[in-house]
Amino acid sequence: MPPYKSLEEYNIEITNEVKERYSHIINEIGEDVNREGLVKTPERAAKAMLFLTQGYKQDAAAVLRSALFEESYNEMVIVKDIELYSLCEHHMLPFFGKAHIAYIPNGKIVGLSKLPRVVDIFARRLQVQERLTEQILDCINDVLKPSGVAVVIEAAHMCMMMRGVQKQNSVTTTSGFRGSFEQQETRNEFLKLISSNLSS
Repeated sequence: MPPYKSLEEYNIEITNEVKERYSHIINEIGEDVNREGLVKTPERAAKAMLFLTQGYKQDAAAVLRSALFEESYNEMVIVKDIELYSLCEHHMLPFFGKAHIAYIPNGKIVGLSKLPRVVDIFARRLQVQERLTEQILDCINDVLKPSGVAVVIEAAHMCMMMRGVQKQNSVTTTSGFRGSFEQQETRNEFLKLISSNLSS
């Protein structure tokens, strides 16, 4: 199986099983699954869930290894404002936001598009934001073996917005740092750069 592939085809047996479970849920909450507007909903929901959790079948480390290049560049590389969408494992409701990633090469660089793909692979699983941050950080650190790596995620959680405390404007920020980013000066440079608008 390729290290990264959008899930456009669905295993019929698994899809049908998930579809049946959604049919039962719809009936149990008091709706009529045979109503015109809901007839195809169990299948759509099953395919959506399989798409949103396709990261379990993908190897983030393999994605990075597929585009490693020897390079003497040893300054900070940042990819910021990477959109992410995931599902909270506690309520299976979405959380969404942006990831900011930086690393300082130590003899190797990686194709820039691979960093957002790593974010997608880990985000498309049942997650908590804290673990998602650590998984992205550790994967990049383990494969690239850079002088340092940093990850910051800012996300809004529907489990806080739609239910529970129902706070609409709260944003959760998590961060992780390895190597040279554990030094205050380097960390501050990264945080300043991801908060600035260089195009203005």
